[in-house]
Amino acid sequence: MRYRALCLVGAVVRKSLARIVAVSVVLAGVMAPPLHAVEVRLSAPQAPGKFADRLRAALLSIPTAAQEDSTAQDLLAAAQADYARLVGVLYAEGYYGGVVSIRVDGREAADIPPLAPPAAIERIEITVMRGAGFRFGRAEVAPLAPGTELPEGFREGELAKAGLIGDATRAGVTGWRDAGHAKARIAAEDIVADHPRARLDARIALDPGPRLRFGALEIDEGDRPSRVRAARIREIAGLPTGRVFSPGELDASANRLRRSGAFGSVRLQEAEAPNPDGTLDITARVSDAKRRRVGVGAELSSLEGVTLSGFWLHRNLLGGAERLRIDVVTGGLGGDSGGEDFRVGARLDRPATFTPDTGAFVLANIEERNEPDYRERKAELGGGLTHVFSDELTAEAGLTYRFSEITDALGKREVQHLLFPLRATWDRRDDPLNPREGLYLDMAVTPFAGLDQGGGGARLLADLRDYLTLDEGGRFTLAGRAQLGSVAGASVIDAPADTLFYSGGAGTVRGQGYQSLGVDLAPGITVGGRSFMGVSGELRAMVGTRVQAVAFADAGFIGERALGSGIGEWQGGAGLGARYFTPVGPIRVDLATPLDGDAGQDFEIYIGIGQAF
Repeated sequence: MRYRALCLVGAVVRKSLARIVAVSVVLAGVMAPPLHAVEVRLSAPQAPGKFADRLRAALLSIPTAAQEDSTAQDLLAAAQADYARLVGVLYAEGYYGGVVSIRVDGREAADIPPLAPPAAIERIEITVMRGAGFRFGRAEVAPLAPGTELPEGFREGELAKAGLIGDATRAGVTGWRDAGHAKARIAAEDIVADHPRARLDARIALDPGPRLRFGALEIDEGDRPSRVRAARIREIAGLPTGRVFSPGELDASANRLRRSGAFGSVRLQEAEAPNPDGTLDITARVSDAKRRRVGVGAELSSLEGVTLSGFWLHRNLLGGAERLRIDVVTGGLGGDSGGEDFRVGARLDRPATFTPDTGAFVLANIEERNEPDYRERKAELGGGLTHVFSDELTAEAGLTYRFSEITDALGKREVQHLLFPLRATWDRRDDPLNPREGLYLDMAVTPFAGLDQGGGGARLLADLRDYLTLDEGGRFTLAGRAQLGSVAGASVIDAPADTLFYSGGAGTVRGQGYQSLGVDLAPGITVGGRSFMGVSGELRAMVGTRVQAVAFADAGFIGERALGSGIGEWQGGAGLGARYFTPVGPIRVDLATPLDGDAGQDFEIYIGIGQAF
């Protein structure tokens, strides 16, 4: 009986304890302050607003306190790390006598042991006293290479911002490297802060080292040797062995390797020590990109229908970084643009042919175009050279044989031409997929000669684009485009059909029918014009981080003669659009109406990838 009574008492005690624990847990959950309610205050007396903003941006305490799952230990670690971050801001602005105080619930954060944080934190108070701004007493970096320019603020009497010392030192070393002294270095540095006088003396001594020349380009095979032959890597890089060392030349060699497309990563590293003959060897470490790549694309227009495209790319086809690309495009599917179009093209490019910046290519195309005013079937075979003059300027020249079968309002005919396409592109845009600043100019001149009938001529097409950001935040962008085309020498009958110009559609005037504007020679007889002018303007405004609203207007002119004289006519269109930004580029949707008698009654919709221009 006694044992059973003790068991009964033990069960009652256990149940009571369980209830007490449960109630305690609930009360603790209700009464304990949530961690995300921690208050963080920053005080910077007598500091201007912009300076306080820089201090606030450097803090870890504020974003840590905003996280709901932050613990007291996380908050303490962030507060203790903020000392160095705030001092860094002070030094960067030239305040070397400042005082930083960070109090966690009334205790200085630096005095709290990191391994024994408080159980909870309710308030973090941060006070920054800037003190007096220090001025440069001595500001010296020597010796300097001829022509070296130090930062403007690095001189006696100016506010002694810490960043200026680093900038001046880098400028001094860079100046010597640009002069061929590849191993220029800091020999000594003497930086003294005089607190009573609020003065900072900075003296940096440089050791230029010997003037060196480029040595050999060594290929580091590593664990996975490149499939590109070593000799071709050297040819593509084009390292100027024997010439005076230049960081710019070294960067150019690395860029040539990247531009070939055969490599996923490229690194050119200078040898630790020069050779006895005054040369400096360079080691190339490259890793191959994926050998094959496939891509697809699609565009939709309410009038032109669906256009589908795809390509297959093979890098390093023959072991010399050759690139083969095959494109297939079909358009006009389900549209009212004259019929379905089809094209299959192949192009083989070989970098570093004749010179490191010159490439060679061969191409072949088969195409059928069913346009509103003509039908053309053609085959092309050609080749040529490309040359990279700089990161912004490239050019291409070639020779192409073309056979065409054309049916239009003037009848059916077969023509053969030799074309001599010349093209130059000057691209200073900040981002090709979504430009906000910079100019873009593409000029193409194609002289041609008839092989079986008619004479020769030339086609000119210039495409100029300019972009301007209207605000500091980069939300508003004004984009403009002007196109100018002309066919000189040949008559309408003698010129290849696709060298003549039409207006209307996604590439010229949105809102107007696809190629709806040509030259009317007689009732029911419309052909392409020998001159073309087009202008487009867009105002782009970001709405959030991924969506952009666009208002646009386009206009196009088609003339009968090469210089725009004779019969000619303008057309216009305008509308609204939206862009949704994805990793592969912005998805574009435009709704446009013509600017004529059908304005506001007829609408065309365009869907594609990328900006309109």
